[in-house]
Amino acid sequence: MKRNSVNEEDNAQDSATSQPIVSVDKSENTSGMINGHEYVDLGLPSGVKWATCNVGASSPSDYGDYFAWGETTPKSEYTIENCKTLDKSIGDISGNSQYDAARANWGGSWRLPSKKECEELRDKCTWTWTTQGGHNGYKVTGSNGKSIFLPVAGLRGESSLGRARAGDSGYYWSSTPLEYSTQSAYYLCFYSSGHRVAWYYYRSSGRSVRPVSE
Repeated sequence: MKRNSVNEEDNAQDSATSQPIVSVDKSENTSGMINGHEYVDLGLPSGVKWATCNVGASSPSDYGDYFAWGETTPKSEYTIENCKTLDKSIGDISGNSQYDAARANWGGSWRLPSKKECEELRDKCTWTWTTQGGHNGYKVTGSNGKSIFLPVAGLRGESSLGRARAGDSGYYWSSTPLEYSTQSAYYLCFYSSGHRVAWYYYRSSGRSVRPVSE
């Protein structure tokens, strides 16, 4: 794998097509609260609940903070050299406060979603490209009609948002490392043209975290 994390683009080959712009009513979707943070029950088969906001965000449309995979604090630069988990053999980090930014920052039962849970969100919900609070993103609607909003916050490398810019692309970490490499991990990514679960970028790049809970 060539070490060129932020300057390497994902190919936007995925399972969804462009969607019309719609408005999002966030007030009707909240199902409850865990440790001071709101969640939505999307009626998923697993029963997992998705938070309404990213870690570090003050509203569903805010981008929030960026984290390298397996790190629990944001930083000013995201590089190969300062990544604490690159080339380290670490299992699934969901719920491990040493590595899981959701658990470390929000506490309670909050944690990073696994690859399987990201795939469930991708496959069992309806994804509609929209805007909320001035930010582009997806309204993700479950079988029960409730929804969350995922803003396209881009990803960070070095000191900037890099080639994958905020407003164009969204990258959300899962807790699951790549099976055959200690340099990457799975993440949920999306564009106006669709969404998928991928692994192309290195653990060193800063990406969004959207917590889940049982």
